[in-house]
Amino acid sequence: MTVLVASDLDRTLIYSAAALGLTMPDPVAPRLLCVEVHESRPLSFMTETAAGLLAELTADSRVVFVPTTTRTRKQYQRIRFPGRPAAYAICANGGQLLVDGAPDRDWRRQVAKRLERECAPLEEVYGHLLDTADPLWLRKARVAEDLFAYLVVERELVPPEWLKELVEWSQERGWTVSLQGRKIYAVPRPLTKSAAMREVARRTGAAHTLAAGDSLLDADLLEAADEAWRPGHGELADAGWNPPGVRALTTQGVAAGEEIIRQFGRAVGRLSA
Repeated sequence: MTVLVASDLDRTLIYSAAALGLTMPDPVAPRLLCVEVHESRPLSFMTETAAGLLAELTADSRVVFVPTTTRTRKQYQRIRFPGRPAAYAICANGGQLLVDGAPDRDWRRQVAKRLERECAPLEEVYGHLLDTADPLWLRKARVAEDLFAYLVVERELVPPEWLKELVEWSQERGWTVSLQGRKIYAVPRPLTKSAAMREVARRTGAAHTLAAGDSLLDADLLEAADEAWRPGHGELADAGWNPPGVRALTTQGVAAGEEIIRQFGRAVGRLSA
């Protein structure tokens, strides 16, 4: 049986220096492996135990490991995971499907057609973000892969009422808003990780899908998988999101990434027994 394992990355499998501090008291801090360097600085980490478990998981010929992220292709390609390189990767929240590191053009065209039919254009939404965001707390505004937009903000200064109004305004136009760390994402609702996961499952003939993620943008991925897990932190945990088929872990922080990979391995072993 071929098993597809689709996992979100940031704050699910890998953790920035800021995210490491979610729940990691110094006396019990695990040994860490750096998996991402940017501008000569270590940027993202996983525990050494998690790295070993992932290498073991990806060495299994029955497993198709698919990194699944809202990161752009360029941001994703900075990551160096242990183990067998992933033949498929999902970037830009499902807008880019990479096959052996190269963008699949047919998939990109399908995505573009769907967005044109089903939601307001990126230009309208990005313009609204720029017009309404306050320079007092806005640090950067970016467009990713010509598909969605995000703001880098001083989170504690963002007025809750502004965020609520943005969510409502975006929903009326077929877009989703997600707050992750210091970033506020505005993503077209038809742009989903689940659609890309189903495409990879079709191409690989995977009979069973496993998934993990922590944010609102992962919800569709988790619900589409045959089995799924979410960590004890993040947007979904804060919202108490516990649909059938998604297991809510109590583990938080970088240790949750380790536990998620352990759960993947157990599921693969059970399915193969």
